[in-house]
Amino acid sequence: MCGIVGVVGDDFKVSDVVESLKRLEYRGYDSAGIAYVKDGKIKVFKSVGRIDVLKENLRDRLEDEISAGIAHTRWATHGAPNDTNAHPHTDCTGKIAVVHNGIIENFRELKALLEGLGHKFRSDTDTEVIAHIIEEEYTGDVFEAVMKAIRKLDGAYAIGVVHSDHPDVIVAARKGSPLVVGIGDGFSLIASDITPMLRYTKNFIFLEDGDVALLEDGNVRIFRIDGKAIDREVRRIDLSESVAEKGGYKHFMLKEIMEGPQTLVSAMTGRIKEGFVRIPELDEIDLSNISRINVVACGTSYHAAMFFKYFVEQHTDVDVSVEVASEFRYRRPHVDDKTLTLAISQSGETADTLESVRLAKRLGSNIVAITNVVGSTITREADISIMMNSGPEIGVAATKTYVAQLTVLALLGLQLIKDRGFWSGRHKRILDNLIRMPELFENVLSFSNDIRSVAKKYVNFGHFMYIGRGYGYITAMEGALKLKEISYIHAEAYPAGELKHGPIALLDENFPVFAISPSDSLYLKTKSNMIECKARNARIISVGTFGNDELSDLSDDVLSVPRVADELYPLVMAPIIQLFAYHMADLKGYDPDKPRNLAKSVTVE
Repeated sequence: MCGIVGVVGDDFKVSDVVESLKRLEYRGYDSAGIAYVKDGKIKVFKSVGRIDVLKENLRDRLEDEISAGIAHTRWATHGAPNDTNAHPHTDCTGKIAVVHNGIIENFRELKALLEGLGHKFRSDTDTEVIAHIIEEEYTGDVFEAVMKAIRKLDGAYAIGVVHSDHPDVIVAARKGSPLVVGIGDGFSLIASDITPMLRYTKNFIFLEDGDVALLEDGNVRIFRIDGKAIDREVRRIDLSESVAEKGGYKHFMLKEIMEGPQTLVSAMTGRIKEGFVRIPELDEIDLSNISRINVVACGTSYHAAMFFKYFVEQHTDVDVSVEVASEFRYRRPHVDDKTLTLAISQSGETADTLESVRLAKRLGSNIVAITNVVGSTITREADISIMMNSGPEIGVAATKTYVAQLTVLALLGLQLIKDRGFWSGRHKRILDNLIRMPELFENVLSFSNDIRSVAKKYVNFGHFMYIGRGYGYITAMEGALKLKEISYIHAEAYPAGELKHGPIALLDENFPVFAISPSDSLYLKTKSNMIECKARNARIISVGTFGNDELSDLSDDVLSVPRVADELYPLVMAPIIQLFAYHMADLKGYDPDKPRNLAKSVTVE
């Protein structure tokens, strides 16, 4: 979720680029930088920390007039957050500067090749290879050099490039990471979204994957990666800057739910090779020798951990223990050097999870962290860190990071299955479903208005019972938590088979049931529990599989998702439970981005 801005034209100053970059602060970042062309040279300034730090470093240059400039807010993925790793990055000559969002999967191979040709690297980033490849390909035409360079890149990218020999040009390209072109009268712009450009223009071209844009003052030409020129629709968007910071959405939470497809892509990028999963970070661990896995987590991360437990134990011979970190840290756990401890924390700063990591480490366990924040405490204390790569999440209640956790854990489970010799055609089908998940997510997200219509019927109820079996129970737990967090409605989550052991006594016409009932191997069992609930006059909202018409007879309201492998229903159902909670909160007039009494990162016990 890094941010890119770029300007080409005669009437811009350094301050204009910096202020435009500030419009992307909502995306989150750990460093910022700018490169601009002036007097035939590239000027580069960058610093770790907030944009205001960068602005202070530029205080004597803010009024400099520039012909072209690019700037960037970085969320570290390769290399720690520091001045050197901040963007923009330059080539050996200092004539080329590049900003980049995304992940270059083959950067190690490219870097080795370039070093063999005599190129000198300054940073630990994957981005720097782009500048050096452009340098290697440059023979006088920067557009052609960029075109040749990106053909060598594997992975996801949105890039902006300036060259001191071409002072009125920006070359931009997109594959898997968003980039928008703004068109003005005698000038043009690029940015990660429309927010920074709205004060200059209302006319935009939304680049598609494989597009390369050549910006020369007010002229914009779009090409495909094969060099073929193409026309893209110029769209007029009349939005205020304050609304656009949320991408046109009312709340960050809704925006982040809608970012689910890109979250999935980012979590999978570079981790699927030749039909199998290979997470590069795990190359130092022999998963075939692991006897037991202990998982520590809190809140939403705990629910994701339960998915991992169900998945791994179903398909391998490995026992998986899942512990709430605040309990684990005060017990005497049976952990030793044959146990792998998996610690899950979105922020990497969760106090109870960190203390659990320290305890497990003292007992001799190897630690693998799954987190979203490069340079966080957990990445420093774990032996290995697997990044979720979902970008910053502004809303307090985890949405896209839950999706990222499920995705990374599914990948980890599939690699474990392969490494321990259990791989079969079934697992190939699960992986195929996972690869298709961004498309399936788009389908589910398109029903947001239908989910809101259902929410309107229940907005005045004070209690909910969420039920499910197997993987459905995981979704029930997360669904109940989301409803509690942002709508302040009391919600219980139970395995559906536990209803008759007490909770069913609560049910009546004022206590609706949210039934997770996909067409999986346990559907008939869940169906029986739904009938029991109906007999107590409880209203039922069911979340099932498209094509199961029987649910209409069993339920008062039905929400559906595409059919997937049983194991992946928690993933494809995530948007349903998140959107239902979001709409309930919004209908009640609450701010779902800032639920009361909660913090994004729980850094105290």
